[in-house]
Amino acid sequence: VWSQRPATERAAVLSRAAGILRSRRYELAALAVREAGKPWAEADADVAEAIDFLEYYAQGALELDAGRSLIQMPGERNSMRYVARGITGVIAPFNFPLAIAAGMVSAALATGNAVVLKPAEQAPACAKAVVDALHAGGVPHEALSLVPGGDEPGKALVADPRIHTIVFTGSVAAGLNILQTANTFVPGQRHIKKVIAEMGGKNCVIVDSDADLDDVVPGLLKSAFAFAGQKCSAASRALIHQAIADELTERLAGAISTLRVGPAADFGTDVPPVIDIAAQQRIQGYIQSATPLAQGATRDDGFYVPPTLFSGLPADHKIVQEEIFGPVLSLETVESVEHACEIVDQSGFALTGGLFSRSPRTIEYVSERTPVGNLYVNREITGAMVGRQPFGGGRLSGTGPKAGGPDYLLQFVEARAVTENTVRHGLVV
Repeated sequence: VWSQRPATERAAVLSRAAGILRSRRYELAALAVREAGKPWAEADADVAEAIDFLEYYAQGALELDAGRSLIQMPGERNSMRYVARGITGVIAPFNFPLAIAAGMVSAALATGNAVVLKPAEQAPACAKAVVDALHAGGVPHEALSLVPGGDEPGKALVADPRIHTIVFTGSVAAGLNILQTANTFVPGQRHIKKVIAEMGGKNCVIVDSDADLDDVVPGLLKSAFAFAGQKCSAASRALIHQAIADELTERLAGAISTLRVGPAADFGTDVPPVIDIAAQQRIQGYIQSATPLAQGATRDDGFYVPPTLFSGLPADHKIVQEEIFGPVLSLETVESVEHACEIVDQSGFALTGGLFSRSPRTIEYVSERTPVGNLYVNREITGAMVGRQPFGGGRLSGTGPKAGGPDYLLQFVEARAVTENTVRHGLVV
């Protein structure tokens, strides 16, 4: 029933839902602070991004509905249209409990698919707020369901033969398991499941010898430690040209002590607690595996992890190679920008990256050379904006389509072409 509604109606429903979220902006930001531990600025940005996704995909659905122009020959009429793939299972993360859930769900709904949303077990109320807004906007309850819980509901959703498309944001291990399960054909299944997966990163920031360190220091601090580093786009490695390595290392070691560690609800908090005790213990395990260069403040009244700097670790050390998803940054000295690009290219991840340089030639070189999906130049490497910085990477970072970009909705539809012979006899008038 939902897929048969005109694209204009579906777009209007998403826009109404965006208006509902906009009217509850401060309330929903408070919910993200309370449930996901996001500091106020991060929480408000989460709400704003959710609204942007709804509006952007509503417009995208209208553009997609117009179809694509095909070559027309005399005596022949060719047309192509896009149709919904089927039921979409959405598995959302805790770190952007409003924005990512809203983005994945609204993309599926905009293109006419029904959706079952399984949110992160740590943030079901934020997901419910998104679902409630969409229902209030006009999405039938039969076309959008919320299934909270832990891993088991997600696994059941992925394995169910009625699911046509799976949209996932989370860890590499979970994403690879989803891909494997989705590729297992089961009785009763009459289609090949499509998986859209964004699976994290080990993101490097290259700092050239001519970089403005007054820009680099705050850019790295924000990229690595905002929201306690719990972003797949967060910086975890800084590849610093040897000519400025000592100075930048000294400045970063001093600056880390200025970061305010505290409750997410306190205005001015830079580094909140991590999401739960399991995350705290996992990140602390990484920190205890080597000797830090410097650490920020810590607290013992919550799931706090101090912002931590490492320097000079072996290239094969797990802090250097593995995604930590916490407030940990490793500093590495490189001989040149070319050397830094070689290090980036050796990684299995390719999500985000950064470059600080004043040379247009260097910027052009790194832009062409680096494999990451999103490269940020002379700024922090987090905070992609819908429609401005389509987000997503390749290699082990994901299956490729960029959320908030012009190609994303194509992942949720199938194309059907019709060719009609217009030179025929006996046409009934």
